[in-house]
Amino acid sequence: MALPIIAVVGRPNVGKSSLFNRLAGRRISIVDPTAGVTRDRVSTVLEAGGRFVELMDTGGMGIADSQNLTDDVERQINLALDAAAVVVFLVDVRDGVMPLDQHVAERLRGTAKPVVFAANKADDPKFDDFAAEFFQLGYGEPILVSANSGRGQEDLFAAVLAKLPPDSGEPAPANVTLKLAIVGKRNVGKSTFINALTLADRVIVSETAGTTRDSVDVRFDRDGKSFLAIDTAGVRKKTKLADSIEFYSLHRAERSIRRADVVLHFLDSRTRIGRVDKQLCEYVLTNHKPAIFVVNKWDLVKGEMNTAQMGDYVKKIFPMLDYVPIAFATATTGKNAYRILNLAQELHKAAGKRVTTGVLNRVVQAAVEANPPPMRQNKQGRIYFATQIAVNPPTIALVTNGPDLFDNTYLRYLLGVVREETPFAEVPIKLVLRAKGEGGGFKETEDAEEAKETPRSRAAKPVKKRKKRGSTTWDV
Repeated sequence: MALPIIAVVGRPNVGKSSLFNRLAGRRISIVDPTAGVTRDRVSTVLEAGGRFVELMDTGGMGIADSQNLTDDVERQINLALDAAAVVVFLVDVRDGVMPLDQHVAERLRGTAKPVVFAANKADDPKFDDFAAEFFQLGYGEPILVSANSGRGQEDLFAAVLAKLPPDSGEPAPANVTLKLAIVGKRNVGKSTFINALTLADRVIVSETAGTTRDSVDVRFDRDGKSFLAIDTAGVRKKTKLADSIEFYSLHRAERSIRRADVVLHFLDSRTRIGRVDKQLCEYVLTNHKPAIFVVNKWDLVKGEMNTAQMGDYVKKIFPMLDYVPIAFATATTGKNAYRILNLAQELHKAAGKRVTTGVLNRVVQAAVEANPPPMRQNKQGRIYFATQIAVNPPTIALVTNGPDLFDNTYLRYLLGVVREETPFAEVPIKLVLRAKGEGGGFKETEDAEEAKETPRSRAAKPVKKRKKRGSTTWDV
């Protein structure tokens, strides 16, 4: 059952996004003095008065968008109004009644939706007398609120709850099974993919680069499970960020990566992979997030190259991420959208698995015997014990005779062997090295004692010839 939607609407720069963030209790929408920052419908679920509702931020009504996206913004506002159970009509008490306020008032009268009228930026009681001017809009006396200080928040919630339809026993929203961050350069088809995945006109799609500014959370259900797709602003070089809006967009994209379970890194099949993609991959790698390279717009180059050639090119550019699967998609038609979703679920499941300490010790022992660590500082590196100490990402602790005796090349070799012998073939693994005798630092798993007693009493399996990983490719 869908939750009742509370849509916050008004002309540009009355503080809709600031109020949305205040009511949500956290920063979600970008707040900037520039008019027209919000374009898409930005929403979040919250609890109010003992029931759950969906709060929705919208773009400014009547604005002429700087990138000729006015019609797209207006369409998203109309979709919000159509879906809303209650509309919060917001004005700026300091500016008084503006022509666009009149426009919004007339537009809302045509919707026949319950309206809660509020005047923002009433930080000081000295502005209270200004509220009388707004009676001319035909919605009575506005509730005085301040998104900055929180003034009037309880009164606003009470008014909204009073206009909501009767509680029909809407259950709490289902726990999200998987959070997907959709990232990549500008104009690679991220928003188109979101709409294909959700089968809805959920975010604005345009050939204009930089259309998406906020990180937009889009919930959708499939096969009885609830998912969250996070559409992010297209990333470009920091030296080319045009303004503070792009700066905030970049940081929200990075935050989306941090809170995601799996990252879909979109690549345009028609363009070469550049520095921005490499920097983005470094951020994904640093945060140890399972990822999928999604080569989009494949229909535009099909016949000029095959998936194997493109896969080899991607792996050559990202040798440190050779384990990451590669998928090919055509977002405009939705081709492979659900197959990518299923693959993401498999990666998330793999990243949450545990491998017994006994198995890990035997795998590491075999790897060391097949290829001992090189001499460093006139000493031979030794690994006494290995255990998995965490999941998401899988984290493996190695007790050694000195972490400095193992260089990155050798650690990459160990990781490669571990991937081939465990369920972690296509997900990042975090290694934690400790010197023998160091205090604590990690917690051993339940089967640690068994592994300590018997790792060398069992025959270590020989390390097999390493195979290429990250070979998940689909024709389109």
